[in-house]
Order: sequence, then structure tokens, then C-alpha cells
Amino acid sequence: MKGNGIISTLYEHGTLASLMAGNMAGTITVADLLKHGNTGIGTFDGIDGEVVILDGKVYQAVADGTVNQVTDLQAKLPFASVHTPADLEKVRLTGVDFNTLNGSFIQQHELQNVFAALRLTGTFNHVKIRIMPKQKPPYPNLLEVANMQALFSRDQVEGTIIGYYAPEIFGSVTAAGWHLHFISADRQFAGHLLEFSAPQASGDLQVFDTLEQHLPVTDQAFRQSEVDLATLRDGIAQSEGNQD
Repeated sequence: MKGNGIISTLYEHGTLASLMAGNMAGTITVADLLKHGNTGIGTFDGIDGEVVILDGKVYQAVADGTVNQVTDLQAKLPFASVHTPADLEKVRLTGVDFNTLNGSFIQQHELQNVFAALRLTGTFNHVKIRIMPKQKPPYPNLLEVANMQALFSRDQVEGTIIGYYAPEIFGSVTAAGWHLHFISADRQFAGHLLEFSAPQASGDLQVFDTLEQHLPVTDQAFRQSEVDLATLRDGIAQSEGNQD
């Protein structure tokens, strides 16, 4: 709890480990998800693309590279993280890329043991994203799908990075380290962020007091699935992309 008495909560539906095991059917509606936050990221039923939620508006980047604004509040997601921005710390970075975020930024803001949300806006020299293609039952595991992901890049693009930092010990609940999505200012280019660089970018950082983990307990596939812990971390690392 912050000094002003406000509890800052990150709400997460599903787990990355469950996606790795092939549980890709949607288990929460957009309407229910938005009850817990107006900003976040995720994926749709069958891991159909990459989701960006900004200011209550939901965008879906699909594997052909197009971006749609989603108005169907009954559309379902198997995995998503959302929050309501509050108690924000303004940040302004120069010469920023993943090396910056993984190094000095974590140290400066003492993030290694907390969950945090980051939103950065600027004109980026280079952005590389990936978009997962929609899958149909019987679902493969996430690593197999990652080998089919569509890759896109754009230079000199204005837009916003949005996503989360998670401590290493939570690396099966969600992606350890940074899990970031990008969407351009014109809302025509978006996806899971793999690489980026910008001469400067500004925005805000939010550190959470609470992680609210919501599980789809009525979904039988989720209840019955088994996760191979021996290969889970390597699989997540490969499917999320190299950020070193």
C-alpha cells in the first residue's frame, strides 16, 4: 500500500504456464476483464494475435499484420494482464532499448522484487514485433506456435510501449522480466515487442502492491492439464523472445 493509502493492483487472468501446456481457449470475456482495469495486454481465444488495451480501448494485432479495434465485449481471452493507472511515477529515458530496461532502469527503480507497469511513448528508430497466429483445437503447446509466429518491423514509428515487469520467481505465472507490447500512434502497427530503440521516450511507471491472480477454475482443460516443469522455463524464454 502506498503512502496515500491507495492499493495498486495488477490483475492477471490465466497463467503463462497454462498457455505453454496448450490451454489456449478463451476463459474470460473482454467485459469481465475490463472490470479490473483499463490498460493492459493479452491474447484472444486460440492465441489469436496480440492484445493492447489503452484507456479502455481494446486493440488486436493479427498475424497478417493488421490491427483491429475490438468492440465485441463477449470475445474471450485465455491470458491477460490489466490494471488501472494510479500513483504514477513519470519517467523520461534517453537512448532507450531493452538493454536499458533490463539493466540500469531495473536497478534505478528497484524493480527486481516487484511487479510494475510501464508505458512509454515516443518516436522509435526501430521496432520489431511478433504476432502469434490463431490456433484451433486440439491446441499445440505455445513453443510450437512460437515457431510459426509472424515477424514485423518498422523504423521511425511513433507509438506506445505498454506492459509489465515481473520478478524472476514468478516466471511460470507470467513472463519473468519485461513482457511488453507496442502499438503505433495511428493504431495500424502492433504486436509483442521483441526489439526497439529510441533516442528518447517518456511515460510512466507504476509499482503494484498486489498481484490478483485469477484462474479459470470452471474450465476442464485447465483443471486437467499437466505442465512439464523441467522444460517450462526454457520454453517460455523461447516463446517470449530474446530481450538480451
